[in-house]
Amino acid sequence: MAGLIVLKPGVDWTATGGLFDLTLEFLIPRLADRQAADHLQEIVDNNLGSLWLDNLPAAARREIVRHWRDGLVTAGERQLPETEHKANVIRHLQELVDATYSAGFPGPNDPE
Repeated sequence: MAGLIVLKPGVDWTATGGLFDLTLEFLIPRLADRQAADHLQEIVDNNLGSLWLDNLPAAARREIVRHWRDGLVTAGERQLPETEHKANVIRHLQELVDATYSAGFPGPNDPE
């Protein structure tokens, strides 16, 4: 089963179910907004397969994007097993990070 993350209408990212879950599981322990973390856990636990950032409060969206930008690719490099597919998976994680910019989320030095 595939997973879908909609950053905003028209800007989304799809991945295998396992990579989708890894992407959400990366966030769950890091989020200060425990309701948002619980929502992500529910998506993973129930194999719901999609996350629409617009369904979360603005502060949670900003925090999610910040965590993806600051550590998702590095976490993937450290945690994923060394296989012939690892480089492609890391590139795919980077595509999600890049999509956060395409979606218009501000950077750390941009006004909100």
